[in-house]
Amino acid sequence: MLDLVKKIVKAPAISGREDAVAEVIRAQMAPLCDEITRDKMGNLICLKRGSAPDGERRRVMLAAHMDEIGFFVTFIEENGFIRLTPIGGTNFVAAAFTTVVFANGTRGVLVPESGTAANALTFDKFYVDIGAKDKKDAERKVKIGDYFVVEPTVTRLMGKRIAGRPMDDRIGCVVMIEAARRLPAPRDDIYYVFTVQEEVGCRGSKPSAFAIAPDVAIAYDVTGTGDTIGAKPMAVKVGGGAAIKIKDSSVICTPELVAALTATAKAEKIPHQIEILPYGGTDTSSMQMAGSGCAAGCISIPTRYIHSGVELIDLGDVEACVALTVAYLGGEGK
Repeated sequence: MLDLVKKIVKAPAISGREDAVAEVIRAQMAPLCDEITRDKMGNLICLKRGSAPDGERRRVMLAAHMDEIGFFVTFIEENGFIRLTPIGGTNFVAAAFTTVVFANGTRGVLVPESGTAANALTFDKFYVDIGAKDKKDAERKVKIGDYFVVEPTVTRLMGKRIAGRPMDDRIGCVVMIEAARRLPAPRDDIYYVFTVQEEVGCRGSKPSAFAIAPDVAIAYDVTGTGDTIGAKPMAVKVGGGAAIKIKDSSVICTPELVAALTATAKAEKIPHQIEILPYGGTDTSSMQMAGSGCAAGCISIPTRYIHSGVELIDLGDVEACVALTVAYLGGEGK
């Protein structure tokens, strides 16, 4: 699984520019599905048709977003320094003094203006230094409208734990790919949807859910934890298993689906925990409200230090998320 994580993580793709990672995922999903398409927004939709008779198959939509937070180039100074604007919720304390990479492979360092206080680290105080001598030199490598990200990394820690970026939400994509491998003959029609532009408002999942009109929808995304020093109390921890969401600030998950997932986890002895997140949101909300609506839930991967360069997860939790998905969709649990 770690090799797959590295492949998915290391393809830079900010919101609205997801082509690179979509091609990596397409290559993984092609042998596993009956039909693969990309809609007009860029969502990658992989359909595995079910084996149950017509009228007995549900339309199940599983979704994880491909995009990550990042930056667009807005201006190039005469001295060759590059100004930027953020895409998605960027923590500039975490982003300061990091290596960044552009889509064409150009590298630079993201730094604040000299003398900027920590409490004043806003995007307009930052620039990228690619080592250019002047504006003309910089323009040989970079132009207005190019995008870049903090350089992707995966670092192996103790046990089954790894850190790096962007685990949000490439690790959700990994869960879906692994689930597809273990569900070669599902009863239901399963739409594995790798969505775009989640980081800027859950935009991609809206039209894809409207087109699919699922009976059941499950999102896969990272969630915060309460197990670090100074963290607000929260009954989710890294290493505690799959987190079954009840609510976050954007959604109240369908109670019957929460109960079915929880019952499945208990019956199959899959490590799990219950998630109530007092902030944030995922594609769950937009899928729930698309068209005439559907039963919607979320299986979350506990993650420390979200939206930093050292997002930390436990591969045991990832395995639990895969196992829960397979057990729910492969059995009779509804």
